[in-house]
Amino acid sequence: MIPLPAWMLLIVLLRTGSGSEVILQEEMAVMLYPEILSIVTIDCYCGTFQCDTVYWFHSVPDKSKVQFLGKCNNAGRSSYEKDVDQARFVFEKKGQTNFVLRIRNVTEKDRGMYSCVLKDRKMAEMWKLGTFLQPGVIPPTLPPKTEPKRPKIPVCRCPKKNTSQDDCGSLILWPSVGFIAALALALICTLYYFSRLPKKCRHHFAKNKYTT
Repeated sequence: MIPLPAWMLLIVLLRTGSGSEVILQEEMAVMLYPEILSIVTIDCYCGTFQCDTVYWFHSVPDKSKVQFLGKCNNAGRSSYEKDVDQARFVFEKKGQTNFVLRIRNVTEKDRGMYSCVLKDRKMAEMWKLGTFLQPGVIPPTLPPKTEPKRPKIPVCRCPKKNTSQDDCGSLILWPSVGFIAALALALICTLYYFSRLPKKCRHHFAKNKYTT
């Protein structure tokens, strides 16, 4: 928040008259970057404050200069300072709780802070910081939003097995085991076959074997 300097407070008091109560509303100043010869609208909200009249001021902080622009009452009647261009600066009442300052054909000379002072029928005042105007100035670009990097999950990669001769030996052993198992099965089947033959057939088979 940009504080109101003491010299500006003194000038505002002289213009508006000393109210029975002064309220300084703490709010951030609005920054506007209008193009040259464009139209700018500056709002002054009453909120819950019972507004009756608004006073508009233009100040240039680096030059310690405050200019009283004029005022506008609740009925929409406006009065301007002598050196204010009424064709460019227009006071309006918008709705029940909002006053508007409209600046047409904005130039570089219009740079500065535009503040408003609200006053009710009981002469209580509410001072608002207002809007800072910088015509023809390129607005600053905000840095891009950087998303936090997600932590990398470590991947467990198993090491490759070395195909040595020992491993190859196990591959060669398996076919040999299969071959031996096949021979054993054939021998068992043959013995079972002969065990099921009748005795005569076995005696005849043995006799033929001995004769030959």
